[in-house]
Amino acid sequence: MREVKIRQEEEFIRLGQALKKAGLTDSGVEAKIVIQDGQVSVNGEMELRRGRKLYGGEEITYDGQTLKVVK
Repeated sequence: MREVKIRQEEEFIRLGQALKKAGLTDSGVEAKIVIQDGQVSVNGEMELRRGRKLYGGEEITYDGQTLKVVK
């Protein structure tokens, strides 16, 4: 399982940013498309909001890969 870290000065990271930061998508536009197509889940549930705030501890699944958001 890969991890994506929230910046120390930030309280959260948005779902689209997390996918891009972890290298699972090449751009914010690609992240938007895969999220809106229902290809991404957060904590086992499909998520359609690119701007969903992730505070740490959540697990993102996309394209057979799982990310854990850490603070």
